[in-house]
Amino acid sequence: MKIKDCVAFVTGANRGLGLALVQELLAKGAKKVYAGVRNPSGIAMPGVVPVRMDVTDTASIAAATAQCGDVTLLINNAGIARVMESALDPLMIEVAREIFETNYYGLVRSTQAFAPILGRNGGGAVINVLSDVTWFARPMLAAYAATKSAAWSFTNAVRVELRASHTQVLGLHVGFIDTDMTKGLNLQKTSPSDVAIRTLVGLEAGLEEVLADDATRRIKLSLSTDKAYYLDPPAVD
Repeated sequence: MKIKDCVAFVTGANRGLGLALVQELLAKGAKKVYAGVRNPSGIAMPGVVPVRMDVTDTASIAAATAQCGDVTLLINNAGIARVMESALDPLMIEVAREIFETNYYGLVRSTQAFAPILGRNGGGAVINVLSDVTWFARPMLAAYAATKSAAWSFTNAVRVELRASHTQVLGLHVGFIDTDMTKGLNLQKTSPSDVAIRTLVGLEAGLEEVLADDATRRIKLSLSTDKAYYLDPPAVD
């Protein structure tokens, strides 16, 4: 899919990777970019149309799709994370339910809502923002990792289904990004703009998966070995 003259809808577009994707879409010539956010009042960029949308709320999704019938590219970026004491934390189930509502069910809801629009517009593309924790889980991120593994599974299923309507589905896997979500973590991070650039280059090249940093590529390569990364990941300070 070509970015030039496309009409994109980006969920969670007000900061971090979502904002970087919006900026890169405009730089590559997107005709229009809808910024799907819970509070659209703070969005003021030429070429960007703010749209109130909460991926946990089916009514707001329905309103957004009614307003944005010209979309040819959906980017499911909205996500939340919670750091826990351990995988055995008494709040594990409660926290997991909260994160699943956004990271998994929200992604499913928005994909189901926009897929028919993409099809009516001749096909297009869906980008699902996943993670390297799709393939491993540290105890402190156990709930978050479970949502990303589930989102990866859905991505793989919907990719097969949407091929018939000429819609490309790309899964983006990336490690820690230098955003508000990772403040205070002492580890290597990738800039949001670098991730956005690599993602859209991959989309235009027809890829169905982008591994946005070296660490993520090493993790995936390890999966078929007897020393798979998920068996003994390094500690995080």
